[in-house]
Amino acid sequence: MNLSNRLPLTETTFLILLVLRVPSHGYAVMQKAEEMSDGRVRIAAGTMYGALENLVKQKLIETVPSDDARRKLYRITSLGSDLLAQEAQRMDTLVACYRKEIEGKQ
Repeated sequence: MNLSNRLPLTETTFLILLVLRVPSHGYAVMQKAEEMSDGRVRIAAGTMYGALENLVKQKLIETVPSDDARRKLYRITSLGSDLLAQEAQRMDTLVACYRKEIEGKQ
């Protein structure tokens, strides 16, 4: 499925989708995204919960049953996985272009 009209993803959205390959609650997503980015990406609680709500509306993530009624669990959908893969491919292509250009100039 071609989802290129939804690209590029923001770094925050990319990380949220990447983290949610394993069901997680919002706070855990915030922590893991910060860890994955070596502290570069710090998602505030308000931003996180707004992003999660938006990604659910776009059908890129979904809620899953949880044992803890106080915490919602989220996971990436197949549509979200497809979009994440297309974004990774887009970024790989850009990096390859960069490397080819830099290596060709040296």
